[in-house]
Amino acid sequence: MPSEPDRARLEALEKRLQAARGAEAAGKAPGANPRGEDLSQAQLAWRMVIELVAGLAIGFGIGFGLDRFFGTMPLFLVLFIFAGLAAGVKTMLRSAKEVQDRRAAAAAKQGEDERGW
Repeated sequence: MPSEPDRARLEALEKRLQAARGAEAAGKAPGANPRGEDLSQAQLAWRMVIELVAGLAIGFGIGFGLDRFFGTMPLFLVLFIFAGLAAGVKTMLRSAKEVQDRRAAAAAKQGEDERGW
């Protein structure tokens, strides 16, 4: 039979578990982002890296294919790698602007909610 201090600790643990289960059932994990942001910084960074690498890979593929087709090995490869890099950077900047706009809108909405408008 557990002693009295152990019983109190077990009861406190049970209450915390029930609270965590209740928050999880409501759709909110106990460690969830309280502001409700859909992308963490790490997810945003990975998204941008993937966009850049995808642009480079597509440019490489198109350039390599055209060079093989026309028999001009380095010409189209170099041109389309630079074009892919430019497209990847442009996509990264568009994603960053989208996230910035979303955060600004959320901040403005939060300001309106605090003022009661």
